[in-house]
Amino acid sequence: MSEKKLNDKFNPKDFEERLYSEWEEKGYFKPSMDKNKEPYCIMMPPPNVTGKLHMGHALDGTIQDVLIRFKRMQGYDVLWLPGSDHAAISTEMKVVQKLAKEGKKKQDLGREKFLKEAWDWTHEYGGIIQKQQRKLGCSCDWERNRFTLDEGMSDAVLEQFIKLYEKGLIYKGKRMVNWCPSCNTSISDAEVEYKEEPSHLWHIRYKITGTDDKYVVVATTRPETMLGDTAVAVHPDDERYKDLVGKTCILPIMNKEIPIIADDFVEKDFGTGCVKITPAHDMNDYGAGLRHNLDIIEVFDENFKMGNLVPEYKGMDLLEARKLIVEKLKEIGALVKEEEYTHNVAKCERCKNTIEPKISTQWFVSMKDLAKRAADCVRNDETRFIPKRYEKQYFHWLDNIQDWCISRQLWWGHRIPAYYCDDCGEINVAKTMPEKCKKCGSTHLHQDEDTLDTWFSSALWPFSTLGWPNKESEDYKRFYPTNVLVTGFDIITFWVSRMMTQGLEFTDIPPFKDVLIHGLIRDELGRKVSKSLGNGIDPVEVIEKYGGCEKFYSDFYMNFVCPIGIVKTNSKGKNVNCNYYDNKKLQETLYSLIINSIKSQINFGIDTSVCYCIGSGKNYDFMTKINNKYHFFKKIIPLEHPRFIMQYNSKHKDEFLKKYLEALNADLNK
Repeated sequence: MSEKKLNDKFNPKDFEERLYSEWEEKGYFKPSMDKNKEPYCIMMPPPNVTGKLHMGHALDGTIQDVLIRFKRMQGYDVLWLPGSDHAAISTEMKVVQKLAKEGKKKQDLGREKFLKEAWDWTHEYGGIIQKQQRKLGCSCDWERNRFTLDEGMSDAVLEQFIKLYEKGLIYKGKRMVNWCPSCNTSISDAEVEYKEEPSHLWHIRYKITGTDDKYVVVATTRPETMLGDTAVAVHPDDERYKDLVGKTCILPIMNKEIPIIADDFVEKDFGTGCVKITPAHDMNDYGAGLRHNLDIIEVFDENFKMGNLVPEYKGMDLLEARKLIVEKLKEIGALVKEEEYTHNVAKCERCKNTIEPKISTQWFVSMKDLAKRAADCVRNDETRFIPKRYEKQYFHWLDNIQDWCISRQLWWGHRIPAYYCDDCGEINVAKTMPEKCKKCGSTHLHQDEDTLDTWFSSALWPFSTLGWPNKESEDYKRFYPTNVLVTGFDIITFWVSRMMTQGLEFTDIPPFKDVLIHGLIRDELGRKVSKSLGNGIDPVEVIEKYGGCEKFYSDFYMNFVCPIGIVKTNSKGKNVNCNYYDNKKLQETLYSLIINSIKSQINFGIDTSVCYCIGSGKNYDFMTKINNKYHFFKKIIPLEHPRFIMQYNSKHKDEFLKKYLEALNADLNK
């Protein structure tokens, strides 16, 4: 029988694809479920289906892959579970933009047709993302791939909502929320970022009631909201205004009498130490309004145009109205001065447009108790942050947390499982439409139009992916809790904290033992690369240009053929390398296995023109002996083993490095 002819020409692209496919087909990325092995699990942070992956994802995936492959080699039963996130706001925004280019509008399509467009988008980019991850060599179990809108994942979200609702931790109420006029939905505090912008600070005179020449002067960056002022506030310890607390003043333009109150939130050193209180349009003012039982007067309409408080401003854009109001204040002598001022402006993390505080009826999760438990878990070292300094960011968020607004005015996402009775108004919370109202028995019910915050579903990721709420699921029992979460520091509050709160609430176990935090890939302007900014670089393009081509491999590629690696236990009970060529009996036993191993590896199609033997002594002698008989390689070049260099000859490492480079260059330049 003739031996198979070995290839002497190497095609790196074909080789990589063939090798990855073979590994996948043979199940090398799948856990064995061997109970004799210790389980090890990492959940891939699910990338959004808003577009292609960028270099930030490549960094994140590489760190995970290193950990996974290392643990696999150590003999652990390893699961690296991949997946993707529906990314409610971001994906809906992308689909809306796509439709706009086609001359279509979301509202004209209707909910069902729009959702079909969103699913088409998801299938397209979800497929692209998987191809990218495979090209990167991610050794994850693709048979366990998950998507946050999958049937099983959706069932887990419904279970989560109902359980929290039944415990009284989810409620519906009218409160102030962050509202994005561009996305036309509420967003959570974690989705708000702040940007310094130049503006002005206007100092406005409010006359003390019953006097002709006494005033308080307030400083504001938003004079257009003063039409809805219901109080002026000072700090209770501010000696300048103690005699005014409890009195009233006249609101300019509106000529309305409003109280002067004392509240600790006022900063004595900001402006004049006097601030106007507009509960309908400022988070701090809203809180003060509740504490002092103030009226809430909305200045803007639902489209964030000026309302009808003052007819001449009705329907105006905010900036247009601001200009006219400032002119009016000058006219009536109420404007003291105007100065340039730089301040932080709240922006939507997704679309980068300015957000507005808005009084709105929404669904909320009561977070105080959930947050305390999650914070205590890290304080007690049940879960560790690596590096530890990132605990500070985690604690700051949880220790100062507000109730979580989880409803979104979107169509793409998990629809809220609340059904309203058309006859009595009762809220019926259930996984599917009830046959009748639990209160009055009416069959006239309709479902809440809103969807849930993306982070509400992704908070379940470490365990919903494993089969929860079925705690008897084989994967859940085997791999939960997971071992390591790898993520960037930018989503500690968004995601890490929420996974901790939900994991502890529903499983009584922290969802991961370690949280490995890494830095961010940034562009030339110092901005983090992101899909929303469109400043990312496709890692596959980098591979094609610099790595996945013949040029790269002709310049830099090295074949590593391992005859066989074995260890033995020494007298101290430690595993050490065992050189089979040092023992004649062992060499005879393993010889055929070594030869077949080399043949099998060469059959992948690697370059056989030269073999760089790592180890210039017995390793080289043994390989030479084998090669003289089988003619595997045209030439063998011996190089000292790195361990020999660094352990015994580190002072001369530069000389050995020079030898390495000369040997490589000699072959490259032949």
